[in-house]
Amino acid sequence: MNTSIKHCGIVDEISDRCIKVRIVQSSACASCKVASHCNASESKEKIVEVYDDNSKLFSVGDNVVVMASTKVGLFAVFLSSVIPLFLLIVTLATVLAITNNEVYAALSSIGILIPYYIILYIFKDRIRSRLSFKITHET
Repeated sequence: MNTSIKHCGIVDEISDRCIKVRIVQSSACASCKVASHCNASESKEKIVEVYDDNSKLFSVGDNVVVMASTKVGLFAVFLSSVIPLFLLIVTLATVLAITNNEVYAALSSIGILIPYYIILYIFKDRIRSRLSFKITHET
């Protein structure tokens, strides 16, 4: 089983220890000849920030490979989807059981995400260190 996620990209910007890499993510049919006439094809450009002490080894325009372990990907999904969904469901059920008012339950379940995202923002540096990418020159 492959234990790393790899994307090819181009170095867009370098500052101190941060290397910004432009990655083009495309769906499987985006490379099809008739993709421009089809609504199913899509291609997205993303900027990934890679923090590396060896940023001097790279220059703008270099073709690189950005890698992350699957554990990093699963941790990101856990933080971005699983925990917020759990908070929404538990808050909705709890407030609905206590108040028997669907409006309060819905507003409370959405409102519980505000402190969650504030906590994520406060701990963003610690989270960033766990969600780290590795970068190498493309071979």
